[in-house]
Formats: sequence, structure tokens, C-alpha cells
Amino acid sequence: MLELITAYISCKGASPLACSERVRERGGLEIESLKEGESGSMSLNLKYISLGVLVFQTTSLVLTMRYSRTFKEEGPRYLASTAVVIAEMMKIAACLLLVYKDSSYSFKALNRVLQDEIINKPMDTLKLAIPSGIYTLQNNLLYVALSNLDAATYQVTYQLKVLTTAFFSVTMLGKNLGIYQWLSLLTLMAGVALVQWPTDTTEELKQELSAGSQFVGLIAVFSACLSSGFAGVYFEKILKGTKQSVWIRNIQLGLFGSIFGMMGVYVYDGQRIKEHGFFQGYNKFTWIVVILQALGGLVIAAVIKYADNILKGFATSLSIILSTLISYFWLQDFVPTSVFFFGAILVIIATFLYGYEPKNTSDPSKA
Repeated sequence: MLELITAYISCKGASPLACSERVRERGGLEIESLKEGESGSMSLNLKYISLGVLVFQTTSLVLTMRYSRTFKEEGPRYLASTAVVIAEMMKIAACLLLVYKDSSYSFKALNRVLQDEIINKPMDTLKLAIPSGIYTLQNNLLYVALSNLDAATYQVTYQLKVLTTAFFSVTMLGKNLGIYQWLSLLTLMAGVALVQWPTDTTEELKQELSAGSQFVGLIAVFSACLSSGFAGVYFEKILKGTKQSVWIRNIQLGLFGSIFGMMGVYVYDGQRIKEHGFFQGYNKFTWIVVILQALGGLVIAAVIKYADNILKGFATSLSIILSTLISYFWLQDFVPTSVFFFGAILVIIATFLYGYEPKNTSDPSKA
């Protein structure tokens, strides 16, 4: 507004046409400045909203999945394999809605996009079969892990996926890691080792969870970390080689994931389904887990778009802290120790350090 007043004052002695142009120019500059400010504010809001949703989704998924796998009720427990398939179908539906929105809410345009990008490019579509199969295996492993490990230990140990992702990024994509990233990986390994360190204070809990089940849980987490690192880097390599949208790629992943998932359902749980049905043991917690798992990929896509690595690391760290507290106070299946806290702190530091990018400082040139 001050710019407009200044423009009117400077019009004294000028022709009406020149005065009009001057006012329009000043007004346009102010409007443009306001638009840039609103855009920056909106981007900032989306950044923190996406991070908040990521913290909520990650924490609630781990806790509800753990609770749903350990909650004792009459009748058979729900099958993890069927939950994975339902989650994949929900992810496909969500991505179809997003593509429909990008197609100006036109079914004709949506059909054309799906024809052009999926059906008419069979080789590009088939490339997604490998990461999709690995992701399906990984999702099943997470159920196995949380059936045998408390939420806090799972959350911290699962951060080893940073290490496996870094390894495959170097070997498959030829990325160069900086000194901070190598240091963070060493810190991460030390932190996870401390979290798994046996202590006397957890003896009672270890009697409830046998050594065999603990071992199965850890093997499941390590396998999930390995599969997550490989599939993530492979998927990144495919994305860099094409111009298809992330939503189209997620639809392709979901289609193959549903096929592989259904194969797993009838190979491993076919007999149980014949006896008690596909949705045996499903309750409200099961459906919450399925919905949260389906939204996971979409939330991460939003974070990648609107946030940076530092804030993503902050969200991961906050999720670890919340999972630890809720696991202790609500689920009561975890007793924190000083060794665990020290290891968890190292993992949190490593998460921040891996995403840290030092600013390039250049000496000012002398005139």
C-alpha cells in the first residue's frame, strides 16, 4: 500500500498516461511481492504439515501393528498376508484418485493416461515387477518383526535401512558419500548394536518373549532393511530414467504387489482361508493398520516433495522417541535402559548427520 501512495505522489507534474503506468507498475510489483510471500508461506505450511503427518503415520503404524499382532481375543488372528494385499489395493485406489485429479477430473483423460503410460508401455511397466515383489516381501517381514519385537527396539533397529540404502546407492547409482555420511553410518551401526545389547533389567520381558522369537524378529528386521535399501534404490533408478509421474509408478507397483501378495496368500495361508475366510480376525485395529500402511508411500512422496533431509531426519527421530514412550507407558512391553537410550541417541544423531549438507562457503572476490 505504501508503494501505491508513493506512486501517486510521484505523479505530480506527469501526464495522466505516465501517471497511470507508474501506478500500475508499482501496484504490480506489490501484488507480485504479496503473491511470492503467500507462496512461500504456503510452501512452509505444507512442509511442516507433511512432516507432522509422517511422524503420525510412522509412529501410529508401528504401535497399532504391534498391538494388533499381540492383542489376545477369541478366534483366529488376522493374516498378515491378506492385510498386505488389501493395503496394496487401497494404495492403487488412492493413486488413481490423484491421477484423476491431475486429469482435470475427467474419466476420459484418466483412461487415456492409464492406456498411454501403463498398457502401451509394457516393458516399462514390467520393470516395476522386481521392486514390487521385494516391497511385498518387506511388508510381510514387518508384520513378522513386530510380532516378535517391541515397538521401540523395532523402530531403532529398522533405521539400518539408511545403511543398506547408502550401500546400494554407492554400488548401483555410483553416488559419492561425504565425510558426514560415512561418519553417520558408523554412528548408526554403533547405536543399533547398543540397542540390541543384553541387559539384566530386561530379563523378565525376555522370559515372556523367548530367545527364538527375538531372533526371528531381528532376522525379519534385518531382511526388511536389506530389501528396503535395494528396492528403494532400484525404484529411484527407474524414476530417473523415465518421465512418468510418481503416482503412475505407484499404481504399477500396487498392481504387481497385489498379484505377488495374492500368490503369497494362497501359497502360505490358503488352508487357513478355506477354514475361516479371507478376512478372518479382522477388527478395527486391523483396518487402521491397513489404511496407515496404504498411506505410507503417499506420505513419504509428499515429504520428499515439500521437505528436506534434515527435517525428514527430525521426523524420524521424533517418531522413535514417541514409539519408545508409548511402548513403555501404553503397550507396557518395553523397559528402557541407559544402554538403550544411549544407542537410540546415537541412531538419532546418525539420522540427522546423514542428511546434513554443509553450506558451500566461498571467499568473496576482491574487486
